[in-house]
Amino acid sequence: MSASTNDTPRSDELAQMVAEADTGGRTPTDRFSRFVLLAVPLCWALFQIWYASPWPYQLRIGVFNATEARAIHLAFGVFLAFVAYPAFKGSPRNHIPLIDWALALGAAFCAAYLFLYQAELARRPGLPTTMDLTVAVLGILFLLEGARRTLGLALPIVGLFFIAYAFFGPYLPGLLAHRGASLSRAASQYWLTTEGVFGVALGVSTAFVFLFVLFGSLLERAGAGNYFIKLAFGLLGHLRGGPAKAAVLGSASTGLISGSSVANVVTTGTFTIPLMKRVGYPPVKAGAIEVSASVNGQIMPPVMGAAAFLIAEYVGISYAEVVRHAIVPALLTYLSLFYVVDIEARKYGMKGVRQERRRSRLTSLAIGGMTISGFILFCGFVYYALGWTRTAFGSYASWAAGLGALAVYIGSIAWRARYPDLEADDPAALADKLPDAVEVAPAGIHYVMPVFILVWCLMVEELSPGLSAFYGTMALIFLVATQRPLIAFFRRDFNLIAPLKAGFVDVVEGLATGARNMVGIAIATAAAGIVVGTVALTGIGLVLSEIVIAASGGNLLIMLLMTALICMVVGLGMPTTANYVVVATLMAPVIVEVATLNGLAVALVAVHLYVFYFGLMADVTPPVGLASFAASAISRADPLRTGIQAFRYEMRTAILPLVFIFNHQLLLIGIESWWHLIIVVTGALVGMLMFVSVTQQIFVTRSRIWESAILLLACFMLFRPGFFMDRLSDPYIDEPGDRIVELAGELPADAFLRFEVEGMDLSGNDFTRIVQLPLGDADPGAERLAASGVQITAFGGQTQIVNVRFRSQAERLGLEVGQTVTRVEIPDPQTWRNEWMFIPALALVGFVAALQWRRREWDQPGMPVAKPA
Repeated sequence: MSASTNDTPRSDELAQMVAEADTGGRTPTDRFSRFVLLAVPLCWALFQIWYASPWPYQLRIGVFNATEARAIHLAFGVFLAFVAYPAFKGSPRNHIPLIDWALALGAAFCAAYLFLYQAELARRPGLPTTMDLTVAVLGILFLLEGARRTLGLALPIVGLFFIAYAFFGPYLPGLLAHRGASLSRAASQYWLTTEGVFGVALGVSTAFVFLFVLFGSLLERAGAGNYFIKLAFGLLGHLRGGPAKAAVLGSASTGLISGSSVANVVTTGTFTIPLMKRVGYPPVKAGAIEVSASVNGQIMPPVMGAAAFLIAEYVGISYAEVVRHAIVPALLTYLSLFYVVDIEARKYGMKGVRQERRRSRLTSLAIGGMTISGFILFCGFVYYALGWTRTAFGSYASWAAGLGALAVYIGSIAWRARYPDLEADDPAALADKLPDAVEVAPAGIHYVMPVFILVWCLMVEELSPGLSAFYGTMALIFLVATQRPLIAFFRRDFNLIAPLKAGFVDVVEGLATGARNMVGIAIATAAAGIVVGTVALTGIGLVLSEIVIAASGGNLLIMLLMTALICMVVGLGMPTTANYVVVATLMAPVIVEVATLNGLAVALVAVHLYVFYFGLMADVTPPVGLASFAASAISRADPLRTGIQAFRYEMRTAILPLVFIFNHQLLLIGIESWWHLIIVVTGALVGMLMFVSVTQQIFVTRSRIWESAILLLACFMLFRPGFFMDRLSDPYIDEPGDRIVELAGELPADAFLRFEVEGMDLSGNDFTRIVQLPLGDADPGAERLAASGVQITAFGGQTQIVNVRFRSQAERLGLEVGQTVTRVEIPDPQTWRNEWMFIPALALVGFVAALQWRRREWDQPGMPVAKPA
């Protein structure tokens, strides 16, 4: 099957689509406006690099505190929102109207007000002047209009709803009623302090997210995006349904540096969707596969979009820990997506794209394995080389490591210069012949260096995300500026003026593009602060807890499904970042509350990842799934049908949060050894593949209803083996509560301490709950508990909580002063391991496979159904 040129958008349409999704799409023709749209984002990028760097403290100039930096950050964002994003579809794209200039300057002034008048505001806290109130009201209006332009109507409507709730509280019925807020109180809460718009979410955007988005933009400018796509097609394009499998791998690789579902769709989908249509995928399914692959890019470490940094802040753990907890679910969802596209290829009897150089499957597998192994060995060499510098050079290790990294980079460029440049191909050309993976792989080996430096700083050195991104970004700026002249030099082309100029242009445009890509995120995190401010101002969080608990009847599963629905409804038309902030603020404490009342000790990071995952589903879910609309624009398919099909594919991603809420081992919590990890991951992978087989109704061949039911039972046994094993033997030993400090000191590093507390709620009702508190390094018990935010002591014959640190893990888990520790649950080493349940589960899978294998010859998907004589 082939797609005519009329079925694919023209290159100018695709370029406009990418611009609208990423940078606003306004391209003025006059010189002054073009200069502003280059200079302002460039200044924003340079400011953020300076703020993240250690230079202000070393030079003792240009030091900004967090509040000042957030104000400047938002001022740049709202200014660009008005000049780069047209107000309406019919608004001019080729020039900036005077009204937009005025709005941009006014919005920037209101946002920068906290920076310009911080000293005056500090001298009169809670006593705003008329000027303060005017700026606050106008600032909120400017922010909501900027959100409408950059993100659509959903977020401004949510913001207005919560503002209205703050003011009209006295007129609301029942539980929803509150005393209301005055204009002075609301202005201080939302705009003049760090409790609202300028709160934690905008702080994360300022301190961490900007440089990671900048890093991705520069990496794309360097050519890494095109490299990942071509390498994916070279490795997988020849397989059955190869373009779809290449789309999955390419989108996963691009998602590592993009962090935006829509941007990922319009970037990789430009190539992958037309190719999928050419090999036989219907337009709806081609678009849906790209949507699934692109949306899941946001759950793939190390970047994970902006929400990952917010999770670290809200949960109170390091970013490295968030990555560690998120890696297994991310791998499971991508591996299962490969299985989805293979099933679809079997249904339609597809073949791969013709290879220019034919190789056997064994040779192709060896090439793919050698490519992956080469990257792993390269990273391993750098890892041990950097580790060796610490021992050999002592205090000069950083200089030695830098020189070593420079030598490796120059060596990789010398190797890369031996291969031709990777030009961006037309999808039609890729459909005729695939790139040779052997030639493509070495052409991008040098891209590993800045990525490795970023991950090294995050995971090994455990630097802050902002400082890690600074070092990675500086390495990437050096790469973008020097790769062209170095390649020319090693090719013995000594006319280096043109490559140097091209490298400088790439750096400037990469910085400016990265800043313009940040406008939506800056606006989203600021506008989401309105919700956070309202929760603190009105106490709606406690009210919502009571309402949801009553509506769910205290049932945890119903509560989780309600939260999932809220995530998808609230997220319609909203970016994932804002959706996460809103729902995590409102619902995460409720989930923890209901879980503990149901006797389930749930890890806080599992709750926040749950909200994050279902927030992603809003990019897919009809009728407003933005990623589905972007994909359908490329595939020329109906957006509603594309969204429905993508939702079917994404059911495998939606099941994961429900699994790891009950089975924390998927988040690497409670993993005891490498063998334990392998067994757990293998069981979960088989469960994911069987769940896909159930949703697609195909395993070895087409499944009958009762066969799907058996596979679904096997899935449940693989996903939650503890459901059965815990009924056979109790996995925990109860110890008295007065031993909690002693037992906390005996647990291994990074373990979780489970214990039961009793207390009384605000209504005077007694309650009992189970808490699972994360512990850090293996220190004495009292110190480990204090590091997690809680102090416990024996008092009056009882073991009581005497202090809970503000915004600590302990506080977020619902621990309060005065609660009594009644018992501690310690894992029983003699109990049956949950993994024994994998044996009957795999037996059920084998039973269904054997039944279907017998009839595969006449009921093969994609083939005529004909029983043998």
